[in-house]
Order: sequence, then C-alpha cells, then structure tokens
Amino acid sequence: MKSSLRNRIAAALLLSASLTAFSPRLFAQAPTAATASQPEAILHPAEAAKILPDQVFFRGQTATTQARNATGVRYADGFFTLSIIVDNSGYSSGIQDKYQAYLLTEVPLSIGGHNLPPGTYGVGITKASGSPAFQVMDIGAHDLFSAQAVNDLKLHRPTPLQILAGSTAGQYRLYFGRNYVEFTRAK
Repeated sequence: MKSSLRNRIAAALLLSASLTAFSPRLFAQAPTAATASQPEAILHPAEAAKILPDQVFFRGQTATTQARNATGVRYADGFFTLSIIVDNSGYSSGIQDKYQAYLLTEVPLSIGGHNLPPGTYGVGITKASGSPAFQVMDIGAHDLFSAQAVNDLKLHRPTPLQILAGSTAGQYRLYFGRNYVEFTRAK
C-alpha cells in the first residue's frame, strides 16, 4: 500500500515538474523584455508568414493562406498587426468581393476614423461607385465598417498585399495592389 502511494506521489511530482518545464510552450505569454526591446518594424512576407497560420477560419469554413502575400507590423512592445491573402474561392460571391485577406491585430487600430479592437477580421478593398473602399468584417462575415481607400498611382511595385510606412511616424498603409488604407495603433 505504501509503495503504491509513493508511486502516485512520484508520478504527480514528475508530472508537475514536466508541466512547469514545458509551460512556456503550452501557455501564451505576454511579450518579454527581449521582444519589447526590438524597434517597431514592418515585417516582410517571410517574417510574417512564420507567425501566421497556413489556414484560417472565417464564416464557417477554413481557407488556405498565401505565405508569399503576408505582411505585418511588429510594435516596439512586441505586439503585432498581421495580414495575409486568403483563397476565398469557397465563399459566396457576396463574401468574396469583400474578403480578400485575413487581418489579425493584438492592439486596437484606428482606420479611417473607425476604431478596431484587437481580434481577427476579414478585410478587402471593393470599388463601389468607382471609388475604392476598405471593408472590415468580423469572423462571422458581418460588416463592421467601410473606410475610404486611396488609389496610389505613384506606387512603383504594387503587390497583392503589403504594408508600407505612412505619411507620419507610427502611421502605416495597408495596400491591396495600388489601393490602400492608412492605419495607426489606437490607444
């Protein structure tokens, strides 16, 4: 009886030690001093693709992502805003028109006068009445807001999706080809 109790106690201690040793991998952690010490930066597709998933969930389905068309911003405190183009071919035409990319943000954003809390969203650029508009939907494909987008004819090398520096420090442009919307980190 005593050996059985000792074996159970030893197993519990071993389990506790292994959970403690592996807990950084099992549980999400706040940004560390090491990640917070990095300067704010725009992420290139290869850097953003390392963080983003191969498939994302949106409106009851999973869609594959295009790692070559990934982008993001790493803020100085270690938080991220990331976006990646999705294969939206399995969705209805009404959703396909507005859902071209997946946007994940760990911080609140200000986009065209609208506040967007941290979360995951379906986003895209539409051309209603000839003027480009940035569309934001929640994960259930419910429209949240639309913001006026700008067509940048001076952009030398448009790609399907990229983030470039905006007109002032801390301001960024999320481009879909030559169309973009500016965003900043909100407080």
